[in-house]
Amino acid sequence: MTTAAAPQTRPFEAEVAQVLHLVTHSLYSHKEIFLRELVSNASDACDKLRFEAIASPELLAGEGELRIEVGSDKAARTITLRDTGIGMDRDEVVANLGSIASPGPRRFLEAMSGEQKADARLIGQFGVGFYSAFVVADRVTVLTRRAGAPAEAGVKWESDGRGEYTLEEALVPERGTTVILHLKPGEDEFLDDWKLRSLIRAYSDHVAFPIRVPKRAAAGKDDETQADAAPEWETANDASALWTKPKSEIPDEDYRRFYASLGHDFNAPAAWTHNRVEGSQSFTTLLYLPAQPPLDVLMGGRDERKGLKLYIKRVFIMDAAQELLPNYLRFVRGVVDADDLPLNVSREILQHNRQLERIKGACVKRVLDLVEKLSRDAPEAFAAFLKAFGNTLKEGIVEDAGNRERIAKLLRFASTKGEGAAQAVSLDDYVGRMAAGQDAIWYVTADGHKAAAGSPQLEAFKARGIEVLLMSDRIDAWMVGHLHEYAGKPLRHVAKGELPLDGAEKKRQEDAAKAAAPLLDRLGALLGERVEQVRVSARLTDSPSCLALAEHEMAPHLAHLLREAGQAVPENRPTLEINPQHPLLRRIEDETDEARAADLATLLLEQAELTAGAPLADPAAFVQRINRLLG
Repeated sequence: MTTAAAPQTRPFEAEVAQVLHLVTHSLYSHKEIFLRELVSNASDACDKLRFEAIASPELLAGEGELRIEVGSDKAARTITLRDTGIGMDRDEVVANLGSIASPGPRRFLEAMSGEQKADARLIGQFGVGFYSAFVVADRVTVLTRRAGAPAEAGVKWESDGRGEYTLEEALVPERGTTVILHLKPGEDEFLDDWKLRSLIRAYSDHVAFPIRVPKRAAAGKDDETQADAAPEWETANDASALWTKPKSEIPDEDYRRFYASLGHDFNAPAAWTHNRVEGSQSFTTLLYLPAQPPLDVLMGGRDERKGLKLYIKRVFIMDAAQELLPNYLRFVRGVVDADDLPLNVSREILQHNRQLERIKGACVKRVLDLVEKLSRDAPEAFAAFLKAFGNTLKEGIVEDAGNRERIAKLLRFASTKGEGAAQAVSLDDYVGRMAAGQDAIWYVTADGHKAAAGSPQLEAFKARGIEVLLMSDRIDAWMVGHLHEYAGKPLRHVAKGELPLDGAEKKRQEDAAKAAAPLLDRLGALLGERVEQVRVSARLTDSPSCLALAEHEMAPHLAHLLREAGQAVPENRPTLEINPQHPLLRRIEDETDEARAADLATLLLEQAELTAGAPLADPAAFVQRINRLLG
C-alpha cells in the first residue's frame, strides 16, 4: 500500500452545523436516544447488505453473520458500536456524515424553528439520528469499509461536532462500520454495561439482528483479569422479527416497543393490527395508527411521504414502500412481509405487480377496519385520531373511489344541531335524524367554523328545522365535490341551485318576486356588470343578502384559496339574492340620491361576498363607502 495521504479537514455544511448545535444544546433531557439511533443506523446497514447480497453473494465474504456489537471501555471512557453491514466508501461518508444528502436535516431545522421545542422524536424521523451521538460525546470517530472493497479502502471520519471534521484513508480489516464515542465529562453512566443492556432492551429489543454485548464478569474475577481476557459476547436483544411470532405470544408492551423503534416515536400508538394471510398468496402485516401526527409527515407533506417497511421472506427490501398504501393513509406505520414476491424486486417492478396490488388492497382494508374498530370501542381515542388525521383521511374521498363510502362513514363534521366546532356528527347520525320528507344531506362550506355557522344561507334551513353540516376545514370544499351521495342520499350545498319548495312556499316566493320587481330592476341597474342576476331569496329570513351559486360553481372561499396558490380559476359573476323585507333593502328602495343608492347597493353585494368568503376587490373603496354612508 502506498503512503496514506494526510488527514483532510473539511467544514460541515451550514445546515448540518445547525443540526449539531440544536442537538447538543436542546436534547439534554433525552440523552439516551443516541444508542437507539446508532443501533437503528447499524440495523439499516445490515438490512442493506442482506438485500444487495441477493444479487451479489460475494459481498458476504469474510464475516457472514450480520450483527451489531456494543461495548464500553471505562478506562478510555468510550462506547463502541460496530456493525457488519454494508459499510461506506469515502464519497458516502462525506454525503451521509458531513453534508446534506437528503432533505432530512433541512426538514429537521424547519420543524425546530419558531415555537417548536426540541423533541427527541424529531431525530429519527428526519434521518439525522447519527448526530445524536454528540449529545453525550465530545468527539466521535467512525471507521468504515464498504462490503466488497479491500481492507486498505477503509475510511476514518472524526469530529468534535463544532463545525468541521477530518477525513483520511484507513486500514479497516473487516467490512461494516465502527462508531466510537469519546464521552463528555459527566456522562459516565453510559459506560455501565447494565445501562447499555437496559437501553437496548427498551429501544432496540426487536431489531432483527443480534445486538451483542460483552458477557457480564463472572463472580470472583477481578477487573484486571477481565481486561486481559478476550471479550466474549452474548446477545442482549430478542433478535427476532416481532411480526413473525404468533399474536398470542406477543404482549401489548412488545407491540408498543416495536412501534417506538419503527416510528422513532415516544408516544404509544393509538391502535394496531397484526395479521397473517395464508393461501395462494401468503403475507404478514403489522400496521399501526399513530396517536399523533408523525412530524416527518407534517413537514414533508404529500410529496415527501414515508411508507411501510417491505420484507420478502424476512429479507428487508425497502424502508418506504409507498406502493403498499395509498397516499391518504401515509400516516400509517408498519411492516409487510411477503412470501411470494421475487427477492430481487425493484421499485419499478413494484409499481406493476399484481400480487402487490392484492397486498395493498388487504392493507387498506385492515387499516379502515382498524379505524372503524377504534370509532366503536374507544370514542375518545377516535376523536383524537380524527383531530390528528381526519383531513388526511378526507383525501381518500377523492383518491379511493372504491372505498369512498367506507371513508365517508368515518368522517365527522360540526352541525347546526350541535354546539360549537367540536361537536362531531357522522353522516349516519345525520341520515338517521333527517326530517320527514327531506331527501338530501345539506351542508355549507366556509373557511372557518364561525364563518360556516354564521352563513346567512342557513337561515331558512334553521327556520324549517333542517340540519346542516358545517364543513369548515380547507380541504372540505374539494373533498365534498367528489362525495355526491351517501347512503343513497345526495349531498347538496345550501348556497347552490334552487331550494326545494312545496306548493304554498313556491307561491309565496313568486308573489314576493313580483312585488319586489322594481327593486330588483333598480339593484340590477346600480350593480351592472358586477352581478349576473339579482333575485328574491328563499334562503334568507334575517339577513339582507347572500350569494347563490350554480350547481357546479366553485365556492368563493375555495376559489380564493386556489388563486392564492397560483391556480387558474375561472371568473364568475355572482348571483345576488336579497331579502326585500330587510330595512336595508327598504332604504335602497326609498333612496332618491342615486350616489347614495349606488353605495348602498354596492355595500349589499360586498357584505354578501364577505360572508361567502370572497375577498374584497377594493378594501380602501369599501372603507370610504362605509364612511360616506355613516357621515
